[in-house]
Amino acid sequence: MKTALFLLLSGSALLAGLAYALRGHTSPGAACEIPSPPTIPLEASMEFKVVKTDAEWKAFLTPEQYRVMRQGGTERPFTGAYNDNHREGVYLCPGCGTPLFASSTKYDHGSGWPSFTAPIDPKNLLLLEDPSYGMHRTEVRCAVCGAHLGHLFDDGPAPSGLHYCINSASLEFKPADPATAVAGRTLETAAFAAGCFWGVQSRFDAIPGVVETTVGYSGGAAEHPSYKQVCSDATGHAETVQVEYDPARITYAQLLDAFFKMHDPTTRDRQGPDVGSQYRSAVFYHSEEQKREAEAKIAELEKAGTFKRSIVTQVLPAGPFWPAEEYHQKYYQKRGGSCAL
Repeated sequence: MKTALFLLLSGSALLAGLAYALRGHTSPGAACEIPSPPTIPLEASMEFKVVKTDAEWKAFLTPEQYRVMRQGGTERPFTGAYNDNHREGVYLCPGCGTPLFASSTKYDHGSGWPSFTAPIDPKNLLLLEDPSYGMHRTEVRCAVCGAHLGHLFDDGPAPSGLHYCINSASLEFKPADPATAVAGRTLETAAFAAGCFWGVQSRFDAIPGVVETTVGYSGGAAEHPSYKQVCSDATGHAETVQVEYDPARITYAQLLDAFFKMHDPTTRDRQGPDVGSQYRSAVFYHSEEQKREAEAKIAELEKAGTFKRSIVTQVLPAGPFWPAEEYHQKYYQKRGGSCAL
């Protein structure tokens, strides 16, 4: 079982973050008028477009996501995946995929949680009074599925002064597509399935020219699949690593070379001891040029007799890519160790 890695914070950082999370929300000035949230109880009075039973939410979300999004919990400051994320893209609700915040409104508040000055569309958020801990705060929820996101404060930057303090566990990041600009560079995207994505990600991360990697699920029919659902071998998804790379430093052909060296492309629906269609070998192409290069590489390897058996790697169009749960991301980087593919 793949388990979460929980980071330990120093006592001072934790106390500082807790003090900020629990502080009262003061009334904003005239230039920063926060809409008055409804005073009626959420579950008793609100109807949402996306509705699941409690058991379904537990199966759909990671334990940390469930604790924060469905039970109103708060992640420890400075531990979330997106507190220091500076890439261009959009932040979605993990529960329903609703666009919540754009990277252009994200800033470093210093509190230890992702901070934004404005939502993509105010209609996608629900603001509620939160009198917990004897404080007067404004809770922020997803208006589509009711998930707890965080809180709204009035200590943000000018001109609005708004500060949406949001849990990373309540966000899903979608990089700018098809190319992502980082520090003036235009990146390209590739996607590969080669067995357990923990080891595949660690190998791609070690390649010069690879800027960012994300593990997730591709090639299936279900939307927003969970790890548990994918492991049932019934959704059709493959454990996939999405790679963002700088074409000025590494070519797609070189990524293909690395891909075919890091796993056995001749075993169908398995890698080593891991058996199931989720462990199949596949290249998910993002352009016709990537398709041509992948097919040419397979033909080249077959002609050269590089492997004793025939290559069974699938070459498929890149459909929806669903990022895996946070505890799967950079697993070996956080936990240490490695695996033999």
